[in-house]
Amino acid sequence: MNITYEIPEIRAEVLLNYLYPELEDQWIANHDGTFYRNYNRDALSVTLSEKRVRLARDGFLKLLPQGLFTQETELKKHEKLQDIQEKHKELEWRYKLLTEAFLPFDSLTFRRQIEIERHVSELLDTKLAYVLDKYFHFDLLNEANPYVREFAVLLPYVRQWRGDFGLLRNLLSSVLNCEVVMHERRYSETDSTKSWLPSIRYELLIPALDSEAYHALYEELQPLIAFVREWFIPVEVVCDIVIKQHQVSQLINKPLILDYNTELNH
Repeated sequence: MNITYEIPEIRAEVLLNYLYPELEDQWIANHDGTFYRNYNRDALSVTLSEKRVRLARDGFLKLLPQGLFTQETELKKHEKLQDIQEKHKELEWRYKLLTEAFLPFDSLTFRRQIEIERHVSELLDTKLAYVLDKYFHFDLLNEANPYVREFAVLLPYVRQWRGDFGLLRNLLSSVLNCEVVMHERRYSETDSTKSWLPSIRYELLIPALDSEAYHALYEELQPLIAFVREWFIPVEVVCDIVIKQHQVSQLINKPLILDYNTELNH
C-alpha cells in the first residue's frame, strides 16, 4: 500500500516513529535528492508492503566527490549526437548501480535517525514525570488512576490555581465528561459567627447510573477526590465532591437531582 502524506513540514523520522514504531529497524530509505524538497514534503511516499520510504534528501552517494566515479568531460569527448546519447545512458546506468550499492548505507543511517527520534520522544514524555517527581514528589509513571494522571499534568501551575473554585469545576467537568454543579457555602467550627470559613461542594451530574455502576465509579473517583483536596483546595476549605443522579422529571419538566440513596414516596 502506497501512502501519501500532506504534511510538508514534518520530518520523516518523526512521522514514521509516530505511525509505525514497530518498523523502526526495517525501513528501506531511497534518497531522491534535495531537489524535490524545494516544493515537496520530506517523505515523498511510504510503501508499507515493501517497508520503503522515498525521501527528499541527498543520500550517501551525494557526499562523495563527483569525480570519484564520473568525470565532467566524459560527454564532451564525443562529437556525434548518437555517441553522446549512448554515453548518457551509460552514466545513468552507472549512477543507478551506485545508488543501489549505497542503499544499505542510506537505509541504515535512516534507521539510526528513527531510533534517535524515538529516544528524543521518550525523553520528552518522561520530562514531565521527572519534574513532578523532583519538585512535587509525585510518581506520574506509576500512577494507575487515569483521572489522577490527567490532573497531575497541571501540578506545575497549582500555585496560581489553588483555590480557584470555578476553574476546578471546569477541570472536573472536562476530565470526567459530565456536568458539574458548584455550591459555595460557609461554615464555622465554633458557635461564633465571626470566624466563618469557606466550604465548597461539587456535584457530578451523571445520568442513568445503576447501583453497581455507581459504586464502581465511586471507588474509581476516590483517588482523584483525595488528589484534588490535597493540591487544589486550600487547607482551611472544606471540599466535598459527590456523584448525583441527573434525570428529567416527567412531572415538572425540570432537571431533578437526587442523591443515589434518596427514595421518593408517592
